[in-house]
Amino acid sequence: MILEIVSPEATLFKGEITSITLPGVDGSFQILNNHAPIVSILKQGTVKITAPSFKINKEVADKFTKVNDQNYTIEVTSGTIEMKNNKVIVLAD
Repeated sequence: MILEIVSPEATLFKGEITSITLPGVDGSFQILNNHAPIVSILKQGTVKITAPSFKINKEVADKFTKVNDQNYTIEVTSGTIEMKNNKVIVLAD
């Protein structure tokens, strides 16, 4: 599935992932490939991304924390997420 993380300043990430865990207002939830369409509001917390490989622009690399070769995290204060047709769009603050 494709993930795109967009902030008011820039597109932080766009690429192929295998899963994403998000801090929803009603609790943390995970999205995997072929997940049903969903729109949700995010609260402050950690977004966990798993992907076969990561290509992060050097301009925004400081926003991400590397857990290991296939896992990265990014902190958000709030935002919105939409999953549709195997594409996840995160609008993050």
